[in-house]
Amino acid sequence: MIQIVFNDISASELSQLPTQVQFHLLEALNIQPADIDDAILAKRYGVLERGSKKLYRCRAGDHRIYFAIVDGNVRVHRVLHKNTLTDFLFRSNLPGGGEDEALSQSKNFWHLIDEGAKTLKVA
Repeated sequence: MIQIVFNDISASELSQLPTQVQFHLLEALNIQPADIDDAILAKRYGVLERGSKKLYRCRAGDHRIYFAIVDGNVRVHRVLHKNTLTDFLFRSNLPGGGEDEALSQSKNFWHLIDEGAKTLKVA
């Protein structure tokens, strides 16, 4: 069984959404134990890499879930509205190459991810 772990920031972002949207997001994430493979995850989700860090992006309606696989479990770093990222890319004036590539190269994006990771409390 796979455990989905939210840090404080991603849990707060999710809890601010209407219940139906929350269910839609979790349904879209739907990762089974057999799916915990880089090749399978890369086919289903966007992939962002920086150094040794690898994040996956799950698109679900107007929202994006940024997560990593750690010890066979899903760790959700951020839950963001798609326009947040569009605005972020526009304001940052990032070069082309696709949204995943642009985000992978952005220090500001990784700061958002690191900020959430600092709040993670795993027992």
